[in-house]
Amino acid sequence: MIAVDSSVVVDLLGNDARADAAEEALRRALSLGPVVVCDVVVAEVVAGLGFGSDFVETLEGAGILFSSTELRAAVRAGEMQRRYKQRAQADGRSAAAQRAVPDFLIGAHALLQCSALITRDEGFFRDYFKGLRVIVPRPAH
Repeated sequence: MIAVDSSVVVDLLGNDARADAAEEALRRALSLGPVVVCDVVVAEVVAGLGFGSDFVETLEGAGILFSSTELRAAVRAGEMQRRYKQRAQADGRSAAAQRAVPDFLIGAHALLQCSALITRDEGFFRDYFKGLRVIVPRPAH
């Protein structure tokens, strides 16, 4: 099972080079097995774009399934965000303005419940979720 990050879902709904790259990455992932979004991705996309029931139809039409975040993933997300804040504080940076809990929930869901994550935010997920296979959509050249 491969998870999809909010950024890629937003790209998929667009009409530019990022949409093409997102669609190609999803097509490849779907050929390998189930592709899912977690509850946080659904909430972020609907809050940001306001599609609601149309969004559900779009996911279903694309063959993307829904996978709720399990308790163990939520716990891992909290642990990772705590580590992030401690690291930012040690580096003299303000953690509050940079990464919120949803990013950590998406990463922990992908790490513990899926085999990979399709995202544009490669650096963050590789840094905080060691062992998570990160797939980055790349525009065709």
